[in-house]
Amino acid sequence: MKRRNLVRMTDAQVAAYLAEPHLCRIGTIAPGGRIHLVAMNYGFLGDTPTFWSYRRAQKVRNLERDPTVGMIVDSGVRYDELKGVHLMGRAEIIDDQDLVAELGASMLQRYGPANEAAAKASAPKRVVIKVHADKVLSWDHTKLGGAY
Repeated sequence: MKRRNLVRMTDAQVAAYLAEPHLCRIGTIAPGGRIHLVAMNYGFLGDTPTFWSYRRAQKVRNLERDPTVGMIVDSGVRYDELKGVHLMGRAEIIDDQDLVAELGASMLQRYGPANEAAAKASAPKRVVIKVHADKVLSWDHTKLGGAY
């Protein structure tokens, strides 16, 4: 069996992993074709991974020009601990304050209320971005049992 097939997560494992409160990195295409990569918290609207951002942020401007998006959620330090999911697809920008509030609640539930007041104060300046994946890659090196 190919190594790639050994470490691939099932759909259920991908969903369970994404449900954990990990940090993600969002990649968009900046002017001139360069990749703009930023670390973000994320939540869900329904079953769709979603993050929020200020309306005038560079990533939002990039997605307005080109909705191509990549989202990586990963963890682990040593090779035998590495796990992750890479979602590739298109972003949907939604400027709806009810959905901003719903996403804010999702993220507060996931990451805790440490910055709840600041998050609520900034919400009117934010949009939500849904990540609609058309390709999903995953890896879970713990399945290798410590072997390379």
